[in-house]
Amino acid sequence: MKYLLSVFLLAGTLLISACDDDDTSVTQRSVGADQMEQYIPYLEGKRVGLVVNPTSRLADGEHLIDSMLAEGVNVTTLFAPEHGLRGEQDAGEEVEDGIDPETGLPVISLYGEHKKPTPEDLENIDVMVFDMQDVGVRFYTYISTMQLVMEAAAENSRQVMVLDRPNPNGSYIAGPIMEEEHASFVGMAPIPVVHGLTIGELALMINGERWLSNGVFLAEADLQIVEVPDYNHSMPYSLPIAPSPNLQTDESITYYPTLGLFESTTISVGRGTDTPFEVIGYPDENLKINYEFQIADDDSAWPQQGQYVYGESYRIAPPVNSEFTLEPFYRWYWNMRDLGYTDEEIVDRPEWLAQLIGTETVMEQIRLGTPYQDIEQSWQPELEAFQQLRDTYRLYPD
Repeated sequence: MKYLLSVFLLAGTLLISACDDDDTSVTQRSVGADQMEQYIPYLEGKRVGLVVNPTSRLADGEHLIDSMLAEGVNVTTLFAPEHGLRGEQDAGEEVEDGIDPETGLPVISLYGEHKKPTPEDLENIDVMVFDMQDVGVRFYTYISTMQLVMEAAAENSRQVMVLDRPNPNGSYIAGPIMEEEHASFVGMAPIPVVHGLTIGELALMINGERWLSNGVFLAEADLQIVEVPDYNHSMPYSLPIAPSPNLQTDESITYYPTLGLFESTTISVGRGTDTPFEVIGYPDENLKINYEFQIADDDSAWPQQGQYVYGESYRIAPPVNSEFTLEPFYRWYWNMRDLGYTDEEIVDRPEWLAQLIGTETVMEQIRLGTPYQDIEQSWQPELEAFQQLRDTYRLYPD
């Protein structure tokens, strides 16, 4: 298959587009990183920093680090996000600086207290290349890492190249828009819980809407997007590599937007089991619906570490509609309240919930007993406005 190189501008951004000259379909796994003939020439003679993790692989399984080095790219520094350069850290575990034993290259952590590259980190770099598999959810931290990388690059006159990848939850948008006062590392941009964008499209939006701090932005040719060929947002995409330790299946990635809200509660979503983000449980037999399970007694399992819990399995009874919904969170909250549990015994980290969902209003509505359908319906005007904004930055059809 041959590709013609097409370069055009959108919102002041240089896009590198794969144009298929023979209309032959590419495989699902052919992503931006595979289009080496398009971006390697842009990197010639430049010092390159790579923001990568275990998902940063080409269709043949080769890691981007190795393919770049094999092509003679002058990679000077590796940057490690949450879970580490090669996925050795669990969620929330601090990632440390060091040396990559496979290449001898320096590794700078972008997780822990140091989430944004410093001017010193960028001294030996001309262009930052970002290549990680996102799952299309606002509180998944890889997009926050991307935003901070873009911000640091803009502040220090460096270029950014995003090697785009499909969004496994990219066929719809849902959830409230994040309110500014609840911005955090699990939500930096004013977008819905499920944003329906690839990382490349989101990078364009962040830059074009001037969402980087202090109004900085990447000018023409300073933000480059290498597109996924022959992709559309309705295309199902089965990830060849788990994007993080607790998203091991296509189903867990699908349910993650909905079940992720339980992370602010005392209710388990299966961390410390073989089916994280496919089960829900609490140590009370009265809450059993169709499943019971034991949580591992180790640091990766929280909450209810080491306990036997009762609840439901989405493997046994998959939801009719697998898109994001408040239904299970609302149902579990009121089931536990009816059993006598206090609000604090259920949602023990309300501030964290406000950061995940992006607003305090949702929890207030749930406490008042507002039907979850009405809560979801109240988001529609802002989602319609976001859809129009999304259309401005889409690189791929729906």
